[in-house]
Amino acid sequence: VQLQASGGGLVQAGGSLRLSCQASESTYVGRYMGWFRQAPGKERDFVAAIKWSGGHSYYADSVKGRFTISRDSAKNTLSLQMNSLRPEDTAVYYCASAPRAILSSISSTGAYEYWGQGTQVTVSS
Repeated sequence: VQLQASGGGLVQAGGSLRLSCQASESTYVGRYMGWFRQAPGKERDFVAAIKWSGGHSYYADSVKGRFTISRDSAKNTLSLQMNSLRPEDTAVYYCASAPRAILSSISSTGAYEYWGQGTQVTVSS
């Protein structure tokens, strides 16, 4: 497994969860690493991304101020801290790696070459 996502679960609205993504080796750590989510019957949407070198982060408007993406370069680990969760945040969350992406493409699934298996996040109202 190239990327292994974990940390999903069931939480009440207003609660918090922390997702983690472990790269099996540094080969799978991209220039940019990101989180996407996919709700039933919907497309896979961009949530957040981080530039691995330097740590600059980027967010979808829908999660800005509530979610925080971070990375631990020494452990090849990507994280997503999700606070103030809402029922509309319910989805399968995927981590992904974009070894060759440029900034203008990081919100597109096509920029990412490696994907984790997904972890379910369910927020009850």
